[in-house]
Amino acid sequence: MEPSGCYHKIRVAQVTKYFLSLGTNLGQKKNNLSQALSLLEKKGVRILRSSSIYRTQPIDFHKQPWFYNQVVEVESSFSPLEFLRVIKNIEKTMGRRTTVKKGPRIIDIDILLAEKIIIKARELVIPHPLLEKRNFVLIPLRELSPHAIHPLLGTTIDILANKSEDKSIVKKLR
Repeated sequence: MEPSGCYHKIRVAQVTKYFLSLGTNLGQKKNNLSQALSLLEKKGVRILRSSSIYRTQPIDFHKQPWFYNQVVEVESSFSPLEFLRVIKNIEKTMGRRTTVKKGPRIIDIDILLAEKIIIKARELVIPHPLLEKRNFVLIPLRELSPHAIHPLLGTTIDILANKSEDKSIVKKLR
């Protein structure tokens, strides 16, 4: 029996909600997205909601196949940096190889938002630094959470999507 007034410190894992962007333009694209979600779940990440899948025009490096993109809302007890390591491991497990910067890839998973968390580190920037400039992210994110606030810009995803100057094609798959 423990003496009265003796307490043990118990670390309670904090659960954070994240929005992730998934993209693929090689192989069986729908299967790649499904496999990435499955691998996230196997790591203990809880998938809350998924956007539709969108067929999107490549930007930056144009001479490559079009992408399938999707945004998911998830919960995880991983810190943002731990989560980044998990994501990079999943990409590697799925066979991602960097051949050309911004070039074709079997899977790309990016952390877009992590509640109101702001991080500017060499290996990770949250909110994603190009979030407000990329329709392939803004449109599926707006589908899931139009009223989410960009913590640096202080404006909603819906307003950012409406003001976007990105002219690339983003088309919802049926």
